[in-house]
Amino acid sequence: MHPNPAYRGPDDARNLDFARERGFGLLTLSGDDEPLASHIPFLISDDGKRLSAHIVRSNPIWKALQGGSAKALVAVSGPDGYISPDWYGTENQVPTWNYVAVHLRGVVRLLDQEALRDHLDDLSQRFEAHLAPKPVWHSSKMDQEVMARMMRTIAPIEVQIDSVQGTWKLNQNKTAEARLGAAAAIETSGIGVELHALAALMRDLPGSI
Repeated sequence: MHPNPAYRGPDDARNLDFARERGFGLLTLSGDDEPLASHIPFLISDDGKRLSAHIVRSNPIWKALQGGSAKALVAVSGPDGYISPDWYGTENQVPTWNYVAVHLRGVVRLLDQEALRDHLDDLSQRFEAHLAPKPVWHSSKMDQEVMARMMRTIAPIEVQIDSVQGTWKLNQNKTAEARLGAAAAIETSGIGVELHALAALMRDLPGSI
């Protein structure tokens, strides 16, 4: 993560809330011959100690976990965007990239297959809730034989979260005037993702930063 302490202010609770809200990240661990990575949707427990997800059995990570648990990193990215030095309104500035990222480190293991159905139901409920007033989809709408067949291709996993780190790089090292000027410009820059969300964070820095 970025070493500058100016960008490392939020506490574990704030970082976990961010990761929990995003619900999607990059699971990485060391394989025998090369690093392994998989993009996964996930849930984080209320106490922030467990991350639950699932992987396709054809994924090399599933094979790697056949031998037991492994150390893992889940990287969760947020809004990001290019910052032009012209936007600060001051001289002798250089380009940069603003972003939010949280790293969750711990031990990942396969769960018993019996845990899969409840995990899938919890996961769909979590994201279906954002689609209201659309009626909530749930797995009972599936033909149960089809559901069982599909479930045989995936496996539940769990990461015991040992450490939480976050980088919130939002021009905290600039004056408020320069930071807000960049926030105003970034919304129309078109370089990066979720630029309105990034600009909002730059205007209203999270309280613990």
